[in-house]
Amino acid sequence: MTHHHTAEDEQLWEGGKSPFKISYGKIMMWYFLLSDAFTFAGFLIAYGTLRVSMPTWPVPDFVFSTFPGGFHEKPLYFVTLMTFILLFSSFTMVRAVQEGHRENKNGVVFWMVLTILGGIGFLASQAWEWTTLIGAEHVSVTTNPFSAHTEHGVYLEGDGKGINEGDVFQPGDSYLIHKHDGEWHNLKYKVTEGENAGMIKQQSFGPKAFGALFFFITGFHGFHVLSGVIFLIIIAVNAATGLYVERRNGYEMVEKIGLYWHFVDLVWVFVFLVFYLI
Repeated sequence: MTHHHTAEDEQLWEGGKSPFKISYGKIMMWYFLLSDAFTFAGFLIAYGTLRVSMPTWPVPDFVFSTFPGGFHEKPLYFVTLMTFILLFSSFTMVRAVQEGHRENKNGVVFWMVLTILGGIGFLASQAWEWTTLIGAEHVSVTTNPFSAHTEHGVYLEGDGKGINEGDVFQPGDSYLIHKHDGEWHNLKYKVTEGENAGMIKQQSFGPKAFGALFFFITGFHGFHVLSGVIFLIIIAVNAATGLYVERRNGYEMVEKIGLYWHFVDLVWVFVFLVFYLI
């Protein structure tokens, strides 16, 4: 039996066309970003679940209060600078994509170089923050010297028998257990209110989960930034050599890496909110 093709039959075949009027490469990038978003969401939800289940948790204003140059008691100043650097690199990435749509090779390369510098600046800032927490504060995946008091009391000095009472603290006040000559130095304190009034206690370490979650989640995000910087460098070099000129597709490769870079910036906004602000 012979089947005669009609104009209506030809209109039924749409398999060679993209249903979203975008290229296959962009669709695959969106699929990847969606799956990665679920991964980060799972990590942040796990962090939030563990945090609310703990009686005490390090206060961000106290933990992240150092600034390069020996400045202290500058809560969130440095991480705010980190965030600004990364968000500004997102703006330069937008400009690179715009110049690509105009087929302006020099403009694409210029703005991509600025984006690369922004990514490197963010990674350098994160490396400084990690070095400070690990080297100076001795935070690790198993040890968290930051915590908060749960009772009202006063610090004790000397032999810890009530002689030479120091500063008074309130429940919720943050503290840091210092390490001297490789040994932990736990200050003692006397409880002055509640059912444990009169008891002599020592500061205890904070929840172990804090260090593990902080280094894992921020490190995972940092790995994404590092990967993005590497791809940005490769694509910028290709653009500078004129590889994308002959394609005349609005520098689609620049637009695809731009989607990834904006995603990395957006994820950092949520990481910043969860770890540093709440």
